Amino acid sequence: MVESQLINNQDAIINQLSETEGRWFAVYTKYKCEKYVSEQLQKRKILAYVPVITRTRKYERKIKRYDVPLINCYVFVHIIKSEYLPVLETEYVMKFLKQGKDLLAIPDHEIQILKRVTGDINHVELIENAAFEEGEEVEVIAGHLTGVRGKVISKLGKKSFLVELKTLGFQLMVNVDIKLLRPVKIAELSC
Repeated sequence: MVESQLINNQDAIINQLSETEGRWFAVYTKYKCEKYVSEQLQKRKILAYVPVITRTRKYERKIKRYDVPLINCYVFVHIIKSEYLPVLETEYVMKFLKQGKDLLAIPDHEIQILKRVTGDINHVELIENAAFEEGEEVEVIAGHLTGVRGKVISKLGKKSFLVELKTLGFQLMVNVDIKLLRPVKIAELSC
C-alpha cells in the first residue's frame, strides 16, 4: 500500500499535472494546424495559446501581411489533470512535449516572455530616468528582443544605448531605446 502511494506521488511530481492548479504545457501538433488546434481546444473550454508574429510578403502588384506561429507545430495549453485526456483527443494534436517520459510544466514567466515578444502583452512597466553605466548588465523588457540580456557598451544620445547581446553564441550590437531596458539586478529581484 505504501509503495503504491509513493509511486503515485512520484508520478504527480514528475508529470507536474495538478488536480486543481492550472499549469502551462506544450502540445505538439500537425504541421500548419496550430491555429485550428487552438480554436478546437477553446471550443472545449481549454485555455490555449499560439504565439504568432506578422510576416509581410511583397509581390509584384501587392503587399500581403499574414500571421504565422512563432514556433511551428506547438500550442501551449493551461490545464489541470482532468483536461489532459481531452487535449490529447483533440484533432491534429500529436502529443505533449516531454523530457524523456516526464511531462514538465512551462513556468508562467516563460509564457509571459512569449506574449511580450509577439506583442500580445502591451503593458510593460517601463523604467523612467534610468541611468546605466558602461559594462552594466541589462535585460530588454519589450519588443522582439524581450528577455534577451546583454551589456551596455556605450550611450548614443539621451534616449538610446548600444547594447552587446550574447545569445546562442552570437555577439550582436543593437541600438536600444532606454525605456526598453532594465538592470538585470532588478529583473532578478522581481522573479
